[in-house]
Amino acid sequence: MKKLFSTRYSVMLLCVIGLGLLTTSCDDDAVPLRDPNTTTGPEFKYTWAQTVDSLQLSTYNNYLGANGTFVENNTGNSTFHYWPNAHVLDVLVDGYLRTGNDNYKAKMKALVQGIKVKNGNTYNNVFNDDMLWLANSCLRAYKATNDQEYKDVADFLWERLKLSWSDVFGGGITWKQDSPRQKNAVSNGPAVILAMRLYEIDNDADDLAWAKKIYAWQKNNLVDPVSGAVWDNISEVNGTVTTNKDWVFTYNMGTWIGAGLRLYKATNEQTYLDDAVKSGRNVLTNPKLVSEGLLKDEGQGDGGLFKGILVRYFTELIEHPTINSTDKESFSKFLKFNAQSFYKKGILRPAMLSGNNWKVAPAAGGKVDLTTQLSGVMLIEAAAKLNKDGFFD
Repeated sequence: MKKLFSTRYSVMLLCVIGLGLLTTSCDDDAVPLRDPNTTTGPEFKYTWAQTVDSLQLSTYNNYLGANGTFVENNTGNSTFHYWPNAHVLDVLVDGYLRTGNDNYKAKMKALVQGIKVKNGNTYNNVFNDDMLWLANSCLRAYKATNDQEYKDVADFLWERLKLSWSDVFGGGITWKQDSPRQKNAVSNGPAVILAMRLYEIDNDADDLAWAKKIYAWQKNNLVDPVSGAVWDNISEVNGTVTTNKDWVFTYNMGTWIGAGLRLYKATNEQTYLDDAVKSGRNVLTNPKLVSEGLLKDEGQGDGGLFKGILVRYFTELIEHPTINSTDKESFSKFLKFNAQSFYKKGILRPAMLSGNNWKVAPAAGGKVDLTTQLSGVMLIEAAAKLNKDGFFD
């Protein structure tokens, strides 16, 4: 992530410091899960699939730029950023899987080829997390379409990513190729997911070994063993090694959950599922992640995408067949409440633009970053799937 990373972290740090004056991560009180529909009369009907169709169309119409790629915002900034475009591919796959409409396939193909063009005729990127997002979305596209081009991109990226593993801090993949002394959750959790997706396709034991190795390192270095909260990074500056435990972001929680679910499926080792459930419970109660039952506003820029990434993997947790009924119910109610709140309060209609605060729609004519828009699409795609699969009953 390049564009607003340092700015976003500075803003986040100020927010964290301010929050620390009011509460601590130990204040994991239960949060209310209320239906935002407070009107009387007939029960409100949520049209999840139709609504996400409109959100998908709005995203395409408002953000499409050159070479099939998507621009920074809806108000004239046409800058290309690699990592949000990787997530556009993910939401196009969501739309294709939900509808079977071949229009999505054409958009997916143009996008993955356009990313290479806009990135200097290469998929390589100094930010390892950027490449991880694209590799993961390419494997989803490959499974959905059986188009070998997507698999080839993912294979190339995986080989490049493995070069950034080192023994600094005992292991782990660096956040950036040129920053050997900083390792982030965002460059390791998604790497486990990628390795496991490749293992599911190729049945290569080396991919499983990589996934286990990366997971073990992240668990030992970047996950709170008591609460399951995921810490953002470990780094060394001027000889001092620091684990940044103040930064707990939604997207890191999501990828950690997704990593554990995949390793549990492959190994049947209960500890992986237990880790995922523990972190899922923490999402519901951690004041750094939620407020009044809603996932917190993490701003626009890079932060605009964070909640959508969590939603993607939290949905997998809800639909996992072996978690207990109590957790399944609390997880599904939580996500349903977020989706209902966003549906009724967080979408600017009829423009179908997403607010970064899921209970406040953006102002008419206001700037909505692509990242923010994508999180809204991801949320309602998840709601459509969960509703169809019977989890919103």
